[in-house]
Amino acid sequence: MSLPHAILTALLEKPSSGLELTRRFDKSIGYFWSATHQQIYRELGRLEAEGLIRTLPAEAPARGQKKSYEVLPAGRAELARWTAAAQDPKPMRDALLLRLRAAAVVGTAGLEADLRRHLELHRRQLAEYEEIEKRDFPPGRDAPEDRLRHLVLRAGIEVETFWTQWLSHALAEFAELPGGG
Repeated sequence: MSLPHAILTALLEKPSSGLELTRRFDKSIGYFWSATHQQIYRELGRLEAEGLIRTLPAEAPARGQKKSYEVLPAGRAELARWTAAAQDPKPMRDALLLRLRAAAVVGTAGLEADLRRHLELHRRQLAEYEEIEKRDFPPGRDAPEDRLRHLVLRAGIEVETFWTQWLSHALAEFAELPGGG
């Protein structure tokens, strides 16, 4: 995935200013693709220069007025091309798993407490996702775009479910290690 495609997706859902995009990234898209305020603004400039988006005309000229953007046909075509293209899964890179592997040779000091902290963080994220699901996807909400958005949320729920189960198992293993638990 790439930031330009995430921005094109967000703008096709709703034309927005850079600030509105940043807020939307913080609330929804950011759960699976994060970007800073600066990255978003830099990318908006590139997308506009490439003719994929345009600044919406202001209702009245005003100094310091925020610019809103919309996707042009070339931007929609680029997003459709990217969506249809094959892409291999990315290899997992997780520092916690690497730290566990390293603990096998240097010892586990401090690691159990961090596993507990990670477990709590994943439990909170899972609860947040489940609340979003309850609020935004009630039974019967099955328009095609809702079903696809729900599918993305379900992926997040499944990932957080995996991590909470795996971390619980890892902590049980730690309890059985010599000097553990």
